[in-house]
Amino acid sequence: MGSHTDSLPTPATAAGRDGLDAILARPDRAVLAFDFDGTLAPIVPDPDQARAHPDTVPALAALAPKVASIAVVTGRPAGVAVRYGGFAGVPGLDHLVVLGHYGAERWDARTGTVNAPAPHPGVAAVRAELPGLLERIGAWHGTWIEEKGRSVAVHTRRADDPQAAFEALREPLADLATRHGLIVEPGRLVLELRPPGMDKGVALLEYVREIGTGAVMYAGDDLGDLPAFAAVGKLRSDGVPGLLVCSGSEEVTELAERADLVVDGPEGVVRLVRSLAHRLS
Repeated sequence: MGSHTDSLPTPATAAGRDGLDAILARPDRAVLAFDFDGTLAPIVPDPDQARAHPDTVPALAALAPKVASIAVVTGRPAGVAVRYGGFAGVPGLDHLVVLGHYGAERWDARTGTVNAPAPHPGVAAVRAELPGLLERIGAWHGTWIEEKGRSVAVHTRRADDPQAAFEALREPLADLATRHGLIVEPGRLVLELRPPGMDKGVALLEYVREIGTGAVMYAGDDLGDLPAFAAVGKLRSDGVPGLLVCSGSEEVTELAERADLVVDGPEGVVRLVRSLAHRLS
């Protein structure tokens, strides 16, 4: 490996530098958590085609044995993230967990099984009404529905005018969600209708407390990652050092403004993971 892949970037904030120092000092007590889409996997027009960056799994497998845990925190069903990530049965990845559906589901690499509660009844009701609603508002050609089991998402990335379609759908989808006891989670040209009470922040806090973490890193790319960023902020105020990483894109700047470290998309995340594994070897 050349030195350019081995050198760790320096976080732009004092809190971020403290977080990185704590991870390096006691990796055995560190949890490194990652969003999936846009962070470990490049964003693609069709989410069913999303796959982890080809270097993600080898990089994580090199790092995982050196830390307390690697957690993938995603809005996707846990089993789907495991499949699209290629995380199952990988030597070195037995410390990996996938917290799917914002933490409502959990897959452990050690057991290879998913634990999940019963789905919220509002999701089935929304699923039944959505096609008619999209037709009624005359949503732009190319808008489509992604079935996620415990939630339903409406994508506008393939629409004629993706941003206009996104804006036009916000209010009607919020009304539909409210009627059935759900909330709308906006993302990069996607609006997801899902049950309240779970978000990436809640999922991360619960997991970190469960395993008694000494330091935490979270890497994400989208608005759905803001609660996880806030959770790291809360942990910091409770005395647990943390590092916030943004997988940078042109589409979402809000996360970059709050991050301690901005890297160049999934490629940059992989480089960071590799550098950490190299430093801890």
